Amino acid sequence: MVPANPQEPGRGPLAGLTVIEMAGLGPVPLAALMLSEMGAAVLRIERSSAGRQFLQLPAEHDIDRHGRDVLVVDLKRPECTELVLRLAGKADFLIEGFRPGVMERLGLGPDAALARNPALIYGRVTGFGQDGPLADRAGHDITYLAYSGILHAIGHDGERPVPPLNLVADYGGGTMMLMTGLLAALFQRSRGGKGQVVDLAMVEGASMLALPIQAAMASDLWNDRRGVNLLDSGCPFYDTYETADGRHIAVGCLEPQFFAEFARLLPLDQQFAAGQYDQKLWPRMREAIAVRVQEKSRDEWDRLFAGTDACIAPVLSFAEARQHPHNRARNAFVDVGRFTRPAPAPRFSATPSTVSEPASENRRPVASILARFGVPEDETEALVKAGVIG
Repeated sequence: MVPANPQEPGRGPLAGLTVIEMAGLGPVPLAALMLSEMGAAVLRIERSSAGRQFLQLPAEHDIDRHGRDVLVVDLKRPECTELVLRLAGKADFLIEGFRPGVMERLGLGPDAALARNPALIYGRVTGFGQDGPLADRAGHDITYLAYSGILHAIGHDGERPVPPLNLVADYGGGTMMLMTGLLAALFQRSRGGKGQVVDLAMVEGASMLALPIQAAMASDLWNDRRGVNLLDSGCPFYDTYETADGRHIAVGCLEPQFFAEFARLLPLDQQFAAGQYDQKLWPRMREAIAVRVQEKSRDEWDRLFAGTDACIAPVLSFAEARQHPHNRARNAFVDVGRFTRPAPAPRFSATPSTVSEPASENRRPVASILARFGVPEDETEALVKAGVIG
């Protein structure tokens, strides 16, 4: 780990862009953090009448606020609607993750925002989309994975589906698809000058991530039954095994040359070494691997396979991953105060990203924040006195 070393503003690849983030949970805040660390100036709009989140984090760990200015407003007041539209008039992106119709009821929907700023790129994320029978339903990552078919596919044969944290729908199908859409729309705007709406449903974004599996299934190379396929723990050389100390190693030697290396070093009986893709051997092969792996600790296996292409890895905890020599050598984690977190990704050779600090570290006066959007100081003071701005 290395300490965070924020660079001067304007150094990232998105320097000069302005983002309005409507505060929420899940994919939109992470997208706002990434945009900020890539150089964009992000203003987070928080509703004074809404609770922050169900997980109350200290400021140093609250990445939903890191790297951006925060403006607390009363969105129920028409003066506030006008203020946010005025801010959007100076912005490049506006991103929101409310249920369908919420922004429209606030007077802040895409029609109103684009009328004020035709060059605005309006990014919106919902669970099920803006329309359809499920559009108004509440949900979380596990909900969208259930409807996409992905959750059905994750787990061992004969066992219940296992949620992959909230990484796939929230942050893969949500944040990453939103980022892709925003940057694609930004490129289009550079050619035509017009903004547009980037509309993302997490259930559809997650489904897109599973497209290669769908293609394999259509080709009869993937079984819709859980835990019997090449990449879902169905084969013995793509799974995890418990070691002598109760920890685990990950085995991922799919290709014959990698499997041969694994079989040589384990070692594995010749009948199994020569019959990698003979599925009739797989049950006995799995048992043989499991018995052998139980003879050494996780770290002993790690040392044995070090420097090989057998595709064997120790299953590290989050804390262990931060200390692993490879991650330390690449400064893959950074220290922000007492918070050790992943470094910004991806990396840029000419315009490196900046590690964000807590919003409370460099809090700017409200007048200074709004001055960037052309709001005079006396008008800001009046809005504060009227309770429109917290």
